[in-house]
Amino acid sequence: MREFEDVGVEVPGGRLAVRRWPGPAGGPVVLALHGIASNGLAWARVAEALDGVEILAPDLRGRGLSREVAGACSMARHADDMLAVLDRFGVERAVLAGHSMGGYAACVAARRDPGRYTELVLVDGGLGFPVPAGVDIDAVLHAVVGPAMRKLEMEFADRAAYHAFWAEHPAFSTLGGPLLAAYLDRDLTGEAPHLRSACRADAIREDAADELRNPDVFAAIHEITVPTRLLWAERGLSDEPTGLYAPEVIAASGLVAEGIALHFVPDVNHYSVLLGEPGARLVAEHLTDAVRRTARTAARS
Repeated sequence: MREFEDVGVEVPGGRLAVRRWPGPAGGPVVLALHGIASNGLAWARVAEALDGVEILAPDLRGRGLSREVAGACSMARHADDMLAVLDRFGVERAVLAGHSMGGYAACVAARRDPGRYTELVLVDGGLGFPVPAGVDIDAVLHAVVGPAMRKLEMEFADRAAYHAFWAEHPAFSTLGGPLLAAYLDRDLTGEAPHLRSACRADAIREDAADELRNPDVFAAIHEITVPTRLLWAERGLSDEPTGLYAPEVIAASGLVAEGIALHFVPDVNHYSVLLGEPGARLVAEHLTDAVRRTARTAARS
C-alpha cells in the first residue's frame, strides 16, 4: 500500500481532515472530492492505482473526520474549502476530480477559480437534475441514495455490523477488502454498541438542496473553461441496469458540443466505478492522462 497521512486544514468553522498520498516533490497533484454521504477514503483504491502522483482527498465538511466543521454547506462553500486545501499544501494548480456530488462541487470550483485547476475529471456526477420547489428534499434523498440516508437514523453495535449493513446493498455486493473496510470505518463515530454514521444530516440536506435546486450549480458544468471529461457508469446507485445518467440524457446534454469529453464505463455501478478495482483502475488511467496532458501543455507554454 502507498504511504499516506491525515492532515488538518484550517477552514472557516474548524479543521478539515485531508487524506494525503504523497507524490514526488514538485510533481503533479490531484485534488479529489467525494460524494454526498461519503468521505475521502472513497478515493483510496484510485490512489493505489496511481503512480508518481500526489492525491489530496478531503473529508468534506460534515463528513468523516471533518464532521465537526461548523457552518452551512453548499457547493460554493466546498469550493472555498478546496482553495484552503491547495494553499495549505502549497499547490498552485491541480487536476480536480469529483465523484457524484463531488462532481458538482468540482464544477463550481473549476468555474470560479479556473487558474487553480488544469483539468477536471468528473466521475458519475456534475450534470444536474433540478427538482421542483415543492418536492421534499428528504424524499428525493431517500428515493435516490436509500441506505445512505437510512444509516443516519441507525445505531450499530460494532464495525462488523456496519460493514454487514453495506454488504446487503446491491451496489456493494461485489465489493470488499481492506480499503473498503477502512472507507466504511471512517464513516463511523461514537463508541460501541452505539456507533453512528459520521455524516451530519444537516450537511447532507443542505448540500442536496443546493445540488438539486440552485441554478448556478446546474449551469456550472456548461460554463467551465478548463479541459473536462465526464465518466458515466453503466449501472445505477442500487445497481439498476440504467445508471444515474441514462444514454438519452447524456445524448441530450449538449456537453460534447461544449467541448466536454464523454466516456461510458461499462460493467460498473455508481459506487463500484470508484470503490471497485476495475472502475478505480479506469478512473486512475483517466487521471494519469489528465496529468500528462497538463505536463505537455506546461512544456509548450
